[in-house]
Amino acid sequence: MENRLYLSPPHMSGNEKKYIDLAFESNWIAPLGPNVDKFESTMNEYLGSHYAVAMTSGTAAIHIALVMLDVKPGDYVLCSSMTFVASANPVLYLGAEPVFIDSEHNSWNICPRSLEKAMQNLEKKPKALIVVDLLGQSADYGEIKKVCDKYNLPIIEDAAEALGAKYNGIKCGTFGEYGVFSFNGNKILSTSGGGMLICKTKEQALRAKHLITQAREDAPYYLHTEVGYNYRMSNIVAGLGIAQLGILEDRVNKKRFINKCYQEKLKDISYIRFMPEPEWSYSNRWLTSILVDDDSLLTPTEIISELEKNNIEARRLWKPLHSQPLFEKNKYFFDNESVCDSLFESGVSLPSGTQMTEKDIERVCNIIKNIKK
Repeated sequence: MENRLYLSPPHMSGNEKKYIDLAFESNWIAPLGPNVDKFESTMNEYLGSHYAVAMTSGTAAIHIALVMLDVKPGDYVLCSSMTFVASANPVLYLGAEPVFIDSEHNSWNICPRSLEKAMQNLEKKPKALIVVDLLGQSADYGEIKKVCDKYNLPIIEDAAEALGAKYNGIKCGTFGEYGVFSFNGNKILSTSGGGMLICKTKEQALRAKHLITQAREDAPYYLHTEVGYNYRMSNIVAGLGIAQLGILEDRVNKKRFINKCYQEKLKDISYIRFMPEPEWSYSNRWLTSILVDDDSLLTPTEIISELEKNNIEARRLWKPLHSQPLFEKNKYFFDNESVCDSLFESGVSLPSGTQMTEKDIERVCNIIKNIKK
């Protein structure tokens, strides 16, 4: 049996230990510390004119963004349906109600027409829209912002999978009132666990930092006047982020190279289509993903199963949230047909780790090519 190929395993830069050692040598083991400050400032430099707040997870960052937009019990929050449950769970934390929006074929992200339909038909105005940049590809913010500006609807950009991606040359994570990144173990930048909230103003960032450190007031004793949260990133974990942010562009280039290799090696298989990349998008290609045409006589499950027999990990696309038992009573808006349901039924994400070689990609492709229909 050949070595296992994982979907998107962590890939360290080699410089992480330097920052971890600094944390131990200075005894900055608890949350807060110079690594956290440097990670935030380095992210600010990378994004330009924004304010980063390092946190324990991307989910926590979405939660705090919703708190800062004053989302209350009973409020509506619009959400992408084609995504992981972490994008919508924070809405439930606050007792609010997620309303799900379909995808478009062009980018697999939120459909602006479906968004407009939701705004026209909901009986009350939503408090916010959570837009996901799916699988490392930007949503169509030009069209989405037209709808949001029309209704004065604030955007939270869930760019958990899209660090390094761009929309019309502008970096993802910067298109909303707040942006969110995840540094989970499978992301393009991994701190084992962690995330970041991106704010437009210094005042927003200071407010967020107050909330995620238990909302402790500036007093000579522990004084609290509102609910706070224990969401601050640790100084050790932040060291991993500093090291990897320094080689982010290399990782994006490798992900895009892997995607290009897959497309070249599978170009003659008529029943396979790749995730499109619109002209306005520069995807980080976090996970190379394909659709299997209905007339192929193959199913995503069969492809995944055959790869698994050969010690290769692949997975289905996200099962749309509106079809999850957790959200079976929630509203869902689509245009003419449910695009994200069809994406789920025919989609497969292939191994896309940045340590993959061309030989590894060839191995995956040969197995797919030789599956008997």
